[in-house]
Amino acid sequence: MQRHFPRPVARIASGLLLASLMAGASLAHAQTAAQTQAAPPVDPTFSAWSLAQSCQQKSDNVAHGQCVGAIRGIIHGYQYGVLFLSQRTSLAAKETQRVSLCLRDVPVSTLVDEFVQDASQVSADSLKRTPAEVAVLGSVHMHHACY
Repeated sequence: MQRHFPRPVARIASGLLLASLMAGASLAHAQTAAQTQAAPPVDPTFSAWSLAQSCQQKSDNVAHGQCVGAIRGIIHGYQYGVLFLSQRTSLAAKETQRVSLCLRDVPVSTLVDEFVQDASQVSADSLKRTPAEVAVLGSVHMHHACY
């Protein structure tokens, strides 16, 4: 039986994504040299692989609901993060547009299908090491970037 992730979990994931966006913005503006360090371990319960597995189970209402909720939460968290950053920092011309998503009238089912298709082109081992947020946002940016 699949676990059900309630709405507060999606909100927490969105908050974590917002925090990581803020950290990424301050790192991007830093003038110090990048240090080589290992990537943090991926939570296996929320890797790109586990999300893709849930999204592929369209006949399982619980799994599909978790998939849709996770993708919506990731995208909403990211969009709020972009909005927050654009209001708090002075970005170069067209920087906000470059990181924004153009999702007007795009159904979530389309985003799910695109994510599943994109994930099917990557090895399972790579997906297991990739955070779900990174894979979803990469897929959405590939198909719905505003530039």
